Amino acid sequence: MLEQFLDFHRAGVVRTLDGLTDTEAAERVLPATDLTIGGIVKHLAAMEDLWFSHKLLDAPSAEPWRSAPFAEDPDWEFHSAAKNSVDELRELYLSSCAASRAIVARLESLDVLAARASFGAKLVSLRWIYLHMIEETAQHRGHLDLLLDGIRQARPRR
Repeated sequence: MLEQFLDFHRAGVVRTLDGLTDTEAAERVLPATDLTIGGIVKHLAAMEDLWFSHKLLDAPSAEPWRSAPFAEDPDWEFHSAAKNSVDELRELYLSSCAASRAIVARLESLDVLAARASFGAKLVSLRWIYLHMIEETAQHRGHLDLLLDGIRQARPRR
């Protein structure tokens, strides 16, 4: 059931990219933030890798996260997304989600503990990771909706 809830929100993230141009995906729509649709999608791809691979299994981060300059720019995934096309962002997110699903399919229980500690040096369970990723993805879907509304409002009327 947890994977179904997460997949529902994952699908919504992907739908946000439908019909967007590369320029729109990189556009700063709200003056109070530098968030972009592309940046959020890339961030969510990074979080899939962080939680399901790096934290849960203690596996090395996948590319592009492994070689990303997070030490110089902790928000690299948000800022670098402007260089990615909508198709690249979609593929990055879909492949990150597929990798997460493949990892979970090999585990025997939602009670499996992550190999790496999180939040106050506690080991969290796969169940906790699912709940966190549902929360993270749903929250950012709301941000995506606001940004997409702003982009649609700015489009010329037909």
